Amino acid sequence: MPIEQRGVDTIPEAERTSGPRDLISILLGSNLCLGVIVFGWLPPSFGLDFWGSVGSVVAGTVVGTLFTAPLALVSLRTATNLSTSSGAQFGVRGRLVGSVVGLLLALGYTALTVWIGGDVMVGVLGRLFGLPDGGASYAVVYGLLAAATVAGAVYGYRVLLAMSRVLAFGMTALLVLGVIAYAPDFTTAALPDAGGYLLGGFWPTWLLSAVAAGLSGPIAFITLLGDYTRYISPARFSSRRVLHATWLGLLLGLLVPQLFGTFTAYAARGALDYAGPLVDASPGWYLVPLLLAASAGSVGNAGLMLYSMGLDLDAILPRASRARATCTVAVVATVCVFVGHYAWDAQSAMTSFVLLLTAIGTPWAVITLIGFVRSGGQYDADALQVFNRRARGGVYWYRAGWNLPATVAWAAGAVVGVLAVSLPTYEGPLLAFTGGVDCSFLLSGLVGGLVYVLSTQGAVAPAAPATGAATPASAPSDSHAERA
Repeated sequence: MPIEQRGVDTIPEAERTSGPRDLISILLGSNLCLGVIVFGWLPPSFGLDFWGSVGSVVAGTVVGTLFTAPLALVSLRTATNLSTSSGAQFGVRGRLVGSVVGLLLALGYTALTVWIGGDVMVGVLGRLFGLPDGGASYAVVYGLLAAATVAGAVYGYRVLLAMSRVLAFGMTALLVLGVIAYAPDFTTAALPDAGGYLLGGFWPTWLLSAVAAGLSGPIAFITLLGDYTRYISPARFSSRRVLHATWLGLLLGLLVPQLFGTFTAYAARGALDYAGPLVDASPGWYLVPLLLAASAGSVGNAGLMLYSMGLDLDAILPRASRARATCTVAVVATVCVFVGHYAWDAQSAMTSFVLLLTAIGTPWAVITLIGFVRSGGQYDADALQVFNRRARGGVYWYRAGWNLPATVAWAAGAVVGVLAVSLPTYEGPLLAFTGGVDCSFLLSGLVGGLVYVLSTQGAVAPAAPATGAATPASAPSDSHAERA
């Protein structure tokens, strides 16, 4: 299969041959991995019992999916990724906000997937073959996972789609075997080693779990969904079918592995750590299936995340090819894996990462969705590519390529979100007004959306299709575009 040549340019209609079933396959198959499973461990580590954990994960995932899934329709209309599509609201240069947010999201989840998958692999290989639990072992395993991940990401969408189809069936079978393997030791009681409720009470801890373990899953896809739906043709498939496929794919792809993680966390008594107790509690007959799940699942999920990172870096640096950008971000992600293994506490690192990125990313997604509704889903696909062509002008040029009201609205929402977040090592000052409950997701989205709506009230939305072509970057700037 040839290496994909497309970056963040517009996908021609002839190449948009995927469908809703492919979308479900890629959202399900790529998420049945330890990098997603481990989020189901967070509620038990927070001190919740089994049913409290399940309720928080399900509630957070459902709410997050309802909010996130409509973003899939944006790239269905624009035929490019979501970061580039957001240029309709933020400007063809301002869409770099989305590229940076997407890059950070994918970077963190790629590192987390390789980190957790590698730790489980080392543990299993230690039980099977006596592999020493030392730095050299982790370095080799992390390196092998990273190399396999890069190969899939560089080859691109078609290879990753084929891999996801296989993983959707293979990983489901492995997880079913896992339920059988860990069932004898399962308990629904809160784990004593967790030390009680993390935030001192049930509901504050439950809400933290709903955001950190449930809501964060769909939010991770706010810039990723377009990587897949840009290959679906709106001439062949309706928006309704694509939206339903996105809902189903996200719900199955996130709830199945996360609830497996919750189940195994109680069975393995993994209150303070997940990878080690998971391996130690495994019966001998399940060690090989667990090794397959840790390796193949991690490669599938990290490959998609790395693919998205390559697209986002390609969007930031148009001169770089997608393949070169992918290899560059792979090096950064691998460094983050080693830092995470040696320097960070797993629970604190995961919680801090997902809460901060959720607070920063949510206002961007809200503004992008508001723009989609205002435009009626109509975009000038050619004008969105102005920055990639190193040109200027077009209906999304705004002021020097930036739509300041949208950018300021995102910044306001992000700042409020950070000020309202509750992390293991930091508590925002706005928590004093929310009773100590982390409402960063709600406040950041509400403030970002409200500021955007109020600051653009009465403004004329850019028309699509464009009435004028963009001018080359070397040409004098168009005065009308500069004033727009």
